[in-house]
Amino acid sequence: MSKQMKRTVGLWGGIATAVGIVVSSSAMVSLGEGFGLGGSGFIIAIGLALILNLFVALSFSELSGIVPRAGGLNHYTLPAMGPLVGNIAVISGYVLVTVFSGSAEAAIIGNVFTDVFSLNVSPLIISLLAVALLGFTNLFGVKVFSSIQVVLTTFLISSTIILGIIAITGSGTGETVSTNLEFNPMGWSVLSLTALAFWLFVGVEFVTPLAEEIKRPNMFIPLSMVLGLVIIFIAHTLFGFGAIKYAPLDNLAESGSPHVVAAEAILGQTGYFWMGIVTVLATTSTLNTLINAIARMIYDMGREGQMPKVFGKLNRWGTPSAAILFMSFLFVFFLIIGFTEGTSITTFILAGSLCWMIAYIIAHLNVIILRFRYPAAKRGFKSPFGVTFQIIGIVGLIYIIFNISSDPSQAADVYKYSLIFLGLSVIYSYIWVKYVMKRPVFQPVPLDELTNHRQHSTEEHSIDDKEDISNV
Repeated sequence: MSKQMKRTVGLWGGIATAVGIVVSSSAMVSLGEGFGLGGSGFIIAIGLALILNLFVALSFSELSGIVPRAGGLNHYTLPAMGPLVGNIAVISGYVLVTVFSGSAEAAIIGNVFTDVFSLNVSPLIISLLAVALLGFTNLFGVKVFSSIQVVLTTFLISSTIILGIIAITGSGTGETVSTNLEFNPMGWSVLSLTALAFWLFVGVEFVTPLAEEIKRPNMFIPLSMVLGLVIIFIAHTLFGFGAIKYAPLDNLAESGSPHVVAAEAILGQTGYFWMGIVTVLATTSTLNTLINAIARMIYDMGREGQMPKVFGKLNRWGTPSAAILFMSFLFVFFLIIGFTEGTSITTFILAGSLCWMIAYIIAHLNVIILRFRYPAAKRGFKSPFGVTFQIIGIVGLIYIIFNISSDPSQAADVYKYSLIFLGLSVIYSYIWVKYVMKRPVFQPVPLDELTNHRQHSTEEHSIDDKEDISNV
């Protein structure tokens, strides 16, 4: 009898997963640079990015209710547009992007850890040990992952909010800068910062690969994403406005670690040390979420034959060990070769953001297609107002893609890296589907084939759904 995943993740574990990848070092860089470039007006870009991501959360909530499996976007795309698009969406929008950005995040752990604690150890050694430890702990079940994630996320969010409140109320030990700043010095050009702001929210849908392991999924998955987005918005807004009260805009815009600059300006050495710890833990949280969620996407593709079958197996603790080890190996490999060291982290952020937006467009299209193809299908959650939010979301994402950066040379680099990500994904996906799976590349998979597995665990799931919310 095949091993089954068990429902052990509660609501706060779901929120921690949704928030875990978002509260990252690269997101803090985006936040600091955005406020440095746009001043208070950056809140306009943040607000637009929040709305678009709320639309994304609605689409993923509906898709997860239709196909409540561990594969995430891949499984939602199979009944809508077939295996080729499903492969491309996951590999380009998740696997490749997160390998590159995750490797950069892992490098930050070593650099900041050795700087803050003045250790005479190679930062690479610290980074490799962090990846090895997180990969190892994820082998022992989602409950271990969830426990780690809850602790990390609680500390990170509370630290960001507390630092923001200290700064906004003028309670910091540093000197405040001029408070007579123009609200939106960039005018309408501030909309060009929306792609940078978008990175502050991407990844909340990482809770959907836990669809077979989260309690009360029809309720907790939508709640986890929406509450996660709101929490992130509050935390980033407080810290951002606090940062520009103490740190000059130019210092934030030109720094490679503007969040550290801001924290030091607010609380001096205490702020520097505090933000150093936050940065290390934020990166740890991000890597923990990436290893866990992406491994489950790969696992589900292995089950469907879209990747080698070894990835579609669970170990004795019910985790996809081969996929977890594969993701950990990729992080280690790119760390060792130093792939991301020669490129601006902001360029990688924008390139990753663009690929993620393409994945989100595919998710919106999936909802629209499945509404018309399977109007009577059981949906644990249904996005309101027909497909209005999906259409608005697609238009908004396309606008951001074509206005990815106000700097033409940076935009060219972003499009270059994005095309590389997409090109590699298309080549692999076409060869695998056409010649290994030997299936029509655009032939949709019948929805019944993807939902049959629920018959084997209906009793267990119904018990979980009746579980009192006080046990979360």
